[in-house]
Amino acid sequence: MALKIDYKIVNYAVVKENVDTSNETLDETLSEEEPEEPKVVQLTEKLVRPEMLLGSTYKIKTPLSEHALYVTINDVILNKDTKNELRRPFEIFINSKNMDHFQWIVALTRIISAVFRKGGDVTFLVEELLAVFDPKGGYFKKGGKYMPSLVAEIGDAIESHMRLIGLLKDDSLDEHQKKLIKEKRAEFESSEVKIKDESLTTDFPEGSQLCMKCHTKAMVQMDGCLTCLNCGDSKCG
Repeated sequence: MALKIDYKIVNYAVVKENVDTSNETLDETLSEEEPEEPKVVQLTEKLVRPEMLLGSTYKIKTPLSEHALYVTINDVILNKDTKNELRRPFEIFINSKNMDHFQWIVALTRIISAVFRKGGDVTFLVEELLAVFDPKGGYFKKGGKYMPSLVAEIGDAIESHMRLIGLLKDDSLDEHQKKLIKEKRAEFESSEVKIKDESLTTDFPEGSQLCMKCHTKAMVQMDGCLTCLNCGDSKCG
């Protein structure tokens, strides 16, 4: 006997013998065997801010200002305690004793927070902020990494936070690359005179050049070729 289906098929199950094949019995069988999963919550502008958010604060000390900046990024946890649990940035605050940059810092934090709350892929913010250059020139932060502007360093803090929560993948070197760089660094330092000024903030040899790949002052001349002791980039390929 043929049975006409008058509704959209959303699931199915194998009917056992001596089981009533009516629509009501089928619906009960499906609901018992496969319970409906809870709806996945996505980060959108309609999401109401929770009373409490988890976050991290990053200290930024630059030669451009006597006072440090403190960047706080708060995250929202979506679909907590489920297989779809996600931690995403929700808002950002920047505080400092220096009020010279107050207006544009407030504007920047509001715009970035609005982008965070809109949802979707927000990792593009890092690239955009790192590409901002100060017409007066940039500076080297501790470790020898070059920062083209204060805005770029704020972007660097956001990048660090996104890597912390897993929004950006850590593109660190593998064990073979780390071993090779360690050997090259030891070879270079053994052939150079020890650095007299111990107060230098950089972790790399004196006279190192800026690497355009990782923006760290770690490029040295080795075997007739410029090689970066931080990321392994080489002008010789």
